Amino acid sequence: MTTQLAAYSTSTAEAVQFWILGTVAVIGALGTILMKRAVHSALCLAGTMIILAVFYLANGAYFLGVVQIIVYTGAIMMLFLFVVMLVGVTAADSLKETIKGQRWLALLCGLGFGVLLFAGIGHASLTEFSGIGQANAGGNVEGLAALLFTKYVFAFEITGALLITAAVGAMVLTHRERTERAKTQRELSEERVRGGKQLPPLPAPGVYARHNAVDIAGLLPDGTPSELTVSKTLRERGQIRDVSQEALNDLKALEQRSEERLGRRAVGPAKSQRPEEASK
Repeated sequence: MTTQLAAYSTSTAEAVQFWILGTVAVIGALGTILMKRAVHSALCLAGTMIILAVFYLANGAYFLGVVQIIVYTGAIMMLFLFVVMLVGVTAADSLKETIKGQRWLALLCGLGFGVLLFAGIGHASLTEFSGIGQANAGGNVEGLAALLFTKYVFAFEITGALLITAAVGAMVLTHRERTERAKTQRELSEERVRGGKQLPPLPAPGVYARHNAVDIAGLLPDGTPSELTVSKTLRERGQIRDVSQEALNDLKALEQRSEERLGRRAVGPAKSQRPEEASK
């Protein structure tokens, strides 16, 4: 009797945890739908998944909590986030409908899910249910496996088939047929030679200079700066330090000192030959 009362009762700490984390989860879910940028929506969804994992752990479903964090939040959701960041999906791209009527279909699916959710909550409120202690009598993983492979085996298999179908469909939709023959390495090399492009590797920043900073153009052997040694991104941002004139002045000073030294050395033998020429 005490166990049944404990299953139906809620402690103060559990209620505070539910209302705080539940509010944050709902805000994250709304942010997933209302955010204009796909990256922000993915981050809001990741936060909602983490809160769901906390709910699972608080209710004694340790296996589901760990799977929620490691598999869904840590692997699948982060994979989606990295793909969105690499592809560069913007708000303008997300507003374009590739399938006609998909917004109305999504709204209909959302309403259907809401009906199922309220029906499940009403069924749990009107009927008696087993407590966590009875469900996890043989262990949380064992109890979950018994339900998946006995009572909900068909739903489990259908869900797996839907996930596989979704993965195959995503591969088919993202596949692009090549319309032209792929060029060989030899053909690419010949095009680079005919086009007069840079054949060897690009020189590193600061070549023939007194520093190797990435924002300073390197100097060629004749003292002129090489634009190939700095990144185009830094050039567009205006973050390249221009010290070419200073380097050229140093180079001219060095050449002048060298000429003076060589000139003095050449003057010595010349003076020694002048008396002989005069005697002749």
